Amino acid sequence: MVKNAVISIIYQKENEENRGSVEFQVFSFTTKIRKLTSHLELHKKDFSSQRGLRKILGKRQQLLTYLSKRNRERYKELIDELDIREIKTR
Repeated sequence: MVKNAVISIIYQKENEENRGSVEFQVFSFTTKIRKLTSHLELHKKDFSSQRGLRKILGKRQQLLTYLSKRNRERYKELIDELDIREIKTR
């Protein structure tokens, strides 16, 4: 399973099972975002799911901003592994 493979990669980097890490949280939000996006392609008028998607996107954005300020290398690696776009900082 893809989720288990990425989780093991994240665990190897930190040498411990830390599900509260920023990387794990971003990964978790990314999988939820992908599921909701595929759901919304079928159900275009599901406005409550759209709202939930926007909330999750905002939370992931905050975590990515935090990570980019704290450790730019880990941020770049995570962006590449999850295949998501880089955030624009001012």
